[in-house]
Amino acid sequence: MNVKINAVRFKIDEKLEEFITKKVSKLEKQVPNLLGVEVTLKVEKPEAEHNKVTEIRLLVAGCDLFSVKQSDTFEAATMLCIDALKTQIDKYKDKW
Repeated sequence: MNVKINAVRFKIDEKLEEFITKKVSKLEKQVPNLLGVEVTLKVEKPEAEHNKVTEIRLLVAGCDLFSVKQSDTFEAATMLCIDALKTQIDKYKDKW
């Protein structure tokens, strides 16, 4: 599976990249037609709380699943996105 991680206006460190890849790759077991994953990381208003935004798009044959979450850390935002995507996967599983 191809995991593409984009960091907007900053350089992502290796530990965060490994964390995201590890967590997102677990979704591959639940989605039979998963072609790839696109992850975008952004920092909105650096002086504010809950300013880390993670967007995850699952590229699935037939339809794409998408989630955007915001939190204090990229790790927490990523986990929130994955939880939301698991709900979407359960909803669309019958259509695959």
